[in-house]
Amino acid sequence: MCSHAVSLPKAADQPPSVGRRGNRSPRHPVAISVIVDLYTSAFCEPCHLTRAVLAEAARLVPEAEIVERDVVAFEARAETDGIEVTPTVIVRSSDGVEVFRARGVPTLPQVLTALAKAV
Repeated sequence: MCSHAVSLPKAADQPPSVGRRGNRSPRHPVAISVIVDLYTSAFCEPCHLTRAVLAEAARLVPEAEIVERDVVAFEARAETDGIEVTPTVIVRSSDGVEVFRARGVPTLPQVLTALAKAV
């Protein structure tokens, strides 16, 4: 697990590509969405593994919206969300209530269970 303080200096230019999102084509016409925040940092090997877990979860649960935020580029938001290490995954229901938090690489069953709780 990488541990990076959220008080790192801000990125000089534009933030890295963010907003990785799950499959946007729901199989069922349901207006339910689940927000999954993934906080990452550069050169973080566990972050790569977490992306793979979340990509599979988004494939299985199209209502999941994966949003990736680099802790340097989104320092204020990371501080507000209490991010102390990367990767950190936060699953929220459509009304924004946090139902799950993982510091480090979560397993696919953990993420799927969290998504079920969020619905």
